[in-house]
Amino acid sequence: MESDEVRSGRHDDDAGGLSESDVDADPFVQFRRWLEGALEANAPEPNAMALASADAAGRPSVRIVLLRGYDARGFRFFTNYESRKGRELAARAEAAALFFWPALQRQIRIEGSVEMLAASESDTYFASRPRGHRLSAWASPQSTVIESRDALEARVREMEERFAGTEIPRPANWGGFRLAPRTFEFWQGRPNRVHDRILFERVQEEWRRARLAP
Repeated sequence: MESDEVRSGRHDDDAGGLSESDVDADPFVQFRRWLEGALEANAPEPNAMALASADAAGRPSVRIVLLRGYDARGFRFFTNYESRKGRELAARAEAAALFFWPALQRQIRIEGSVEMLAASESDTYFASRPRGHRLSAWASPQSTVIESRDALEARVREMEERFAGTEIPRPANWGGFRLAPRTFEFWQGRPNRVHDRILFERVQEEWRRARLAP
């Protein structure tokens, strides 16, 4: 039987604090530090992020996607534009993302606006994907009801035959988005739930920093 500590996700060991003097004045720099720390710690899927969106009526949904790059403009990820998240982001160009590295007792929350990437950026990334991944982008009508697994695999075989011996172009309904942050929150777990939370908010061209109660 699991203990209460395991069921509750309790951690009594101190992973180290997070003071204002520890945090870089640029949240993108601080993000890079923590992502590199997760990579060095061999955290599983360190670039996985929960991405939350909402439809035109405000009903939310969330799923895990993979971060495929970032710079001062924001965080890039890719999907089928006709999937549920693609439709929701088209209807309401706002999203929230969460990175969580349990072994380090760290999470980063990001909220902001979303825009589609330029076709050239999506083309470049699509061409870098393994061939099987490119075939599946053509074969899968993501988020729609399908008849069966067999029907999906038949569709993959159809695409294999269609593109046999040729390069696979990017489907027009597949590409990237960029999440441009308006806020970052860096959360560091501490004993007895007295966690550290440092918030960055974009005000015009400046990032303003504040500490939040856990």
